[in-house]
Amino acid sequence: MNTQALAKVSNLVVERGGRRLLDQAGLEIRPGSVHVLVGPNGAGKSTLLSVMAGDLRPSSGEVTWCGQTLDQWCPHALARCRAVLPQDTVVTFPLTAWEVAEMGRLPHRTPERDARIVREALDRAGVWHLSGRDYRSLSGGERQRVQMARVLAQVHDTGPDQPGLLLLDEPTSALDVRHQLRLMELLRVDAARGRTILVVLHDLNLAAAYADHITVLKDGKVVASGTPAQVMRAETITHAWGVECLVERDSLTGCPWVRMRYGLGRATAHREHAA
Repeated sequence: MNTQALAKVSNLVVERGGRRLLDQAGLEIRPGSVHVLVGPNGAGKSTLLSVMAGDLRPSSGEVTWCGQTLDQWCPHALARCRAVLPQDTVVTFPLTAWEVAEMGRLPHRTPERDARIVREALDRAGVWHLSGRDYRSLSGGERQRVQMARVLAQVHDTGPDQPGLLLLDEPTSALDVRHQLRLMELLRVDAARGRTILVVLHDLNLAAAYADHITVLKDGKVVASGTPAQVMRAETITHAWGVECLVERDSLTGCPWVRMRYGLGRATAHREHAA
């Protein structure tokens, strides 16, 4: 794997309404890797993605992609190699799932190729059978998968020789377990094709199983960053989330496995009552 970072965040500070949402945050994402961003609610994960997408200007610090700051990029050129999946995408017009996915091809102007690429993206996201349906009639999980098809279509032309970046904010939030696993396998395939992937997740075990690198945010600061084995430690999780857990190792995959210690308060109350 290429060790040279293609996407880099340096000393990022974001202040809004008297609050510091990001505080000297930094990370590096290497090509051909899945980099997972985790942290409690309000940690600054979506803010960081918004800055990397160019939707939000930082108070200080910078984001570079392929050695250039976002300001140095032509927006049209950036749109051909960088795709963003936000938490919520509202579509109020009567568009079909196909037409929503087809939006990913707008920066490319390649009508002779677009139909094939959109069909492939819908098929990879598992929603080809929904292509003729009104997007507004779909379930939350179906919409999320159609949006995934859109970003796949957008970065279709990228790879080892033309780097591509996917910024995904909680893409598994509305998916059932089967589709969560299918999506994460899909991201692993795209990473193997040379794409650079940053994805926000809440499921720590999904992160541990599929990430090459995990960064933990808390109160706008990076509190841990490294491989799953380096980051998924009980003391790190307790510090960031304030919960008790055990971290074991999956006997089949060797990946860290986080087991939350549920019901501690209930067990304590039971013992006190018994005494």
